[in-house]
Amino acid sequence: MTQMTRVRASSYALAAAALLAGLAVPAAAAAAPHAPAGHGPASSHGRIPFTAATVTAHDNGSYTVEWKAPGLRHVAVRANGRTVASGGSAGRVTVRGLPAADRQWFDLVPERGASLHLADRLIRLQGAVNFRDAGGYRTADGHWVKMGEIYRSDALDKLTSADLAKLRRLSVTTVFDLRMESERAAAPDRVPAGATHVVADVLAGSPTFTAMPATAAEAEAMMVDGEKFMVSGATAKKAYRTVFSGIGDDSARGVVFHCTAGKDRTGWANAALLTALGVPRSTVMADYLASNDYRAEANAAALASMPAAQAAVYKPLLDVRPAYLNSGFQEISETFGSFGAYEKQALGLDAKDVRALKRDLLVG
Repeated sequence: MTQMTRVRASSYALAAAALLAGLAVPAAAAAAPHAPAGHGPASSHGRIPFTAATVTAHDNGSYTVEWKAPGLRHVAVRANGRTVASGGSAGRVTVRGLPAADRQWFDLVPERGASLHLADRLIRLQGAVNFRDAGGYRTADGHWVKMGEIYRSDALDKLTSADLAKLRRLSVTTVFDLRMESERAAAPDRVPAGATHVVADVLAGSPTFTAMPATAAEAEAMMVDGEKFMVSGATAKKAYRTVFSGIGDDSARGVVFHCTAGKDRTGWANAALLTALGVPRSTVMADYLASNDYRAEANAAALASMPAAQAAVYKPLLDVRPAYLNSGFQEISETFGSFGAYEKQALGLDAKDVRALKRDLLVG
């Protein structure tokens, strides 16, 4: 396959996936009323001793908080200024009865070392199903990516007025739109009042797809090539350079980057960000594959609207698969030689920029 043919096929694959992802997408379940948030992390000093920690919100208003902190005897779980649970070096607790909030934050406070400030990664909205926090992950050297700073999302055109008010209260200030002109025209973004909208078109100038894959294997191959284009395609490099420049310059943060499904163009943006911050590849992959879970209902609805034979061909376009993301990292090795070289040559980030990014977005 020639470079021009590969670029065209990649564009077709990504465009097809984007358009298919917009089919039969149900709105997310309505969230309960929320009150303004704004609780900061608990004050403590030293390295964060947690090796794993998550918060999961449930539809009944309860929360599951899990953690691992080898060597500790006591961990307090605090919310809204009070201790709501406690445990030892490893714990899993369910917290109930908290007041409604736009986003419920928890502080995991160890007997020694720094506390960890976490919330559920998913931002529950009525008009988007894959709007989630980019943070809350541990790096290979023991730091943690801050939550509440950078978000990734699917399309924003169906956001309700309540959604927009919620995002404004969550201090979303900048929206990077990774979609093509045709997507933006068909489904214009709705952004919170006062937020800046920035076009960073990964496929700018690429022709809309004119042919679809005939088999599932062909569809998967197109998606693999699409991932490679997001690494080395000229328009992709320009778009992601815009995003990373904005993340680095935005001292207030509250940044969102999104495409249509929030899985391919957005997925690569977040994979590159987490990798630059030092998050292990296995964690980066887990975050990437989580779109299959968040988009499960929407994807099932899209496939159910097609004949079975057609759905089998289209399914690889709606999925995220390890082979897709792995092909992006393989493209880095083959084209740039290393991720550091990719950062500099494609994203415009030198060593000083990466250090600044880590200083701003990591804790512990």
